[in-house]
Amino acid sequence: MIKYVSETGSTNADVIADLRDGVPLREGAWLVADRQKAGRGRQNRKWFDGSGNFMGSTMVRLHPGDPPPASLALVAGLALYESVVPLLPQPAPLRLKWPNDLTFSGAKLAGILLERQGDFLVIGIGVNLVSAPAIEGRETVALARLTAPPHRDAFAASLAGSLTRELDRWRSFGLEPLLNRWQAAAHEIGTRLNVQAAGEGQQEGTFAGLSDEGALQLRLADGTFRVIHAGDVFFAQREG
Repeated sequence: MIKYVSETGSTNADVIADLRDGVPLREGAWLVADRQKAGRGRQNRKWFDGSGNFMGSTMVRLHPGDPPPASLALVAGLALYESVVPLLPQPAPLRLKWPNDLTFSGAKLAGILLERQGDFLVIGIGVNLVSAPAIEGRETVALARLTAPPHRDAFAASLAGSLTRELDRWRSFGLEPLLNRWQAAAHEIGTRLNVQAAGEGQQEGTFAGLSDEGALQLRLADGTFRVIHAGDVFFAQREG
């Protein structure tokens, strides 16, 4: 169920191309690359391709009656969290950050990119297992700085199994338990955030949990709330 390639442009782009070409892909299958020459993050940012890190993509077939597709970012985040947390000494300041990051003490450890292709949603995940990129304006960290990192292939198998379990829960039980579990693994209510919402200026406020649909709720200084459905989110100050 996991196909490994030594080099490609982007695992997400490869999966999307296969879907466009009608290649039969099974849900739960993964494409994992040793190196990406044109890896992408959100907003088409270049994705660092450090050797030994995890870079892989899978796809979910969307069915009538499934929860909203956007909530798959939370599903993937929980799968990622459940794969990483057993690797760290406990307790560990490992936290999810809406919509698509896994952080350690506020530094980015992993990221998720979702892309829609017809009735499919492609999920790309990158994890800094052995090395972390330098990203302007952001703190980053690699698992190797925190503990002995797993071999990339072993981590791939663990993540694939974790995502399969989370997808089963998503389809079986809906959004409410997903939102509760995601918030339990996220940074605390009241954490100060800077939010660059799509098409709007930057706003600062505090994390007020998730809406019933999984959007970010931001409490502003005047006490009002904004519901953010899409945008970039940054910590206004370092956690801890």
